[in-house]
Amino acid sequence: MAANVPKVTIGNGSQTMPLPVIGLGTATHPQVSETTKSAILDAIETSYRHFDTAFIYGSEQPLGEAIAEAIKTGLIKSRDELFITSKLWCTFASPEFVLPAIKTSLKNLQLDYLDLFLVHRPLKISGEVKRLPILKETIFPIDIKAVWEVMEECQNLGLTKAIAVP
Repeated sequence: MAANVPKVTIGNGSQTMPLPVIGLGTATHPQVSETTKSAILDAIETSYRHFDTAFIYGSEQPLGEAIAEAIKTGLIKSRDELFITSKLWCTFASPEFVLPAIKTSLKNLQLDYLDLFLVHRPLKISGEVKRLPILKETIFPIDIKAVWEVMEECQNLGLTKAIAVP
């Protein structure tokens, strides 16, 4: 049985939802899927219910596998017990890429919806990021209004419960 983890309420006024204040970020370097999956299962067993991931972290798939295993083994009864956040990576920060990006994340996570879908960083990067720091000549302004409109569409389609820009 899960411990009673404190929650805060987030939302836009007309729609609110509880967010567990203790969560596990799943970014790792180097990316090690089996270790990430094991750590997530341990976290679920010790009452973590909020997980933060992103396409760029490479942790969506192990998180999805851990959720499926946690349900199968009875650690949790359903996905609804969890709060899952993922993010729109900067290379997808154009209106035409938002819907495919969230669908890719959902497929990786083996989920029907996210609880929170964030704009990872309010900028656009051209090309694939192969090293850090990101080259200045690959960074461009984001059309936040156009991106936001498609994120609202994702919410209206039920692909995510909430959207935000950090």
